[in-house]
Amino acid sequence: MRHMHLAAHFPGVNSTTVWTDPRSRSQIDFSSFEHLARTAERAKFDFFFLAEGLRLREHHGRIHDLDVVGRPESLTVLNALAAVTERLGLAATVNATFNEPYELARRLATLDHLSAGRAAWNVVTSSDAFTGENFRRGGFLDRADRYTRAAEFVSTARELWDSWTPEGTSRPFAHHGQHFDVSGEFTVPRSPQGHPVVIQAGDSDEGREFAASAADVIFTRHGTLEAGRVFYADVKARLAKYGRDPADLRIMPGVTVVVGDTDAEAQQKAAEIRRQQVTPQNAIRALEQVWGRDLSSYDPDGPLPGIDPDPDSDLVQGRVRVADPLAVAARWRALSKAKGLSIRGTVIESTARQSFIGSPETVAGGLEEFVATDAADGFVLVPHLTPGGLDDFADRVVPLLQERGAFRSEYTGSTLRSHLGLAEPVWKG
Repeated sequence: MRHMHLAAHFPGVNSTTVWTDPRSRSQIDFSSFEHLARTAERAKFDFFFLAEGLRLREHHGRIHDLDVVGRPESLTVLNALAAVTERLGLAATVNATFNEPYELARRLATLDHLSAGRAAWNVVTSSDAFTGENFRRGGFLDRADRYTRAAEFVSTARELWDSWTPEGTSRPFAHHGQHFDVSGEFTVPRSPQGHPVVIQAGDSDEGREFAASAADVIFTRHGTLEAGRVFYADVKARLAKYGRDPADLRIMPGVTVVVGDTDAEAQQKAAEIRRQQVTPQNAIRALEQVWGRDLSSYDPDGPLPGIDPDPDSDLVQGRVRVADPLAVAARWRALSKAKGLSIRGTVIESTARQSFIGSPETVAGGLEEFVATDAADGFVLVPHLTPGGLDDFADRVVPLLQERGAFRSEYTGSTLRSHLGLAEPVWKG
């Protein structure tokens, strides 16, 4: 039986999080980060994962109210968590479009040293001029160039990390490329795991190719077991062209979990959680994100709009644009018609992340099936509560996985690479 990998995603500003629940606490107080990280480490998770937001989103020209509470900078939080954890990996989402290789490579190497080899970088990109207004370069980067810059960014960072020998000797570096022209001497010695682990998030063809060429982990989503198998086979098959083995990349979809004493109780809990996540107001906002039109006059409990989406709309700013709004609208209409769903019901069903719902035994079995049948190597768990949303899973599901031999009972190594079963990078000095 293959061991699965597990990571904890800190819930933030999104419709996954149920802020109205009385158990929900701050997403900016350190105690919240500490609680979830300690829970993940107690359960022997591979790593703790933080998202990033470089600008507060806007809707109808006003700040999206889910963002008002703020979005702390990831690496700062993880440096603090390094002091209160011992084995748990620490993964920061940092944008490759609005940062520079020397500065970011230095910060990541520093975290890797402070944590004794537990740092990871989730590489994301942006072609959004709205986000770019916060930065000197603005929205200069064409969408077509974002992955070429990201690939060169990662390659340059690895050159910097390799500019120190494993024995601790510094050597000058020089990189002359399309996006970066840098040279000098790197200030941080080679880190405990050689390089921080590189994670890539995305399902597009460009994202899959980038992950196959440069990433150690791909953070993705797919809604069914069969879709997971198709994605898994496709991405793993791409590694050979880069001289890599399928085992060099871990595929970890983001999932939600609802645990109950029985399957029926869990299903009831899950239905209530989805209704809390997709309020009438959120349903209309989700609809507007696809349609790109002001739909505030529509009844959330009524039918979908008869008008078509506006593909060139700028109604929503700071969120990933829907790639093909006309196609998405067609799918939503077909679903609504087939199941007799209202706007709110359609959004609830269409925007749900892959979920494992049931008794502890049912959830454990579902997770095991994904790994055993090559639909995933593990999972990034996205709880709906801050910060106690993983407590039930840690207390009730993890022990079952451990008993069945599907998940570790103890850490066997000290670095994140050891948790993931990844070899230390060969030094390329």
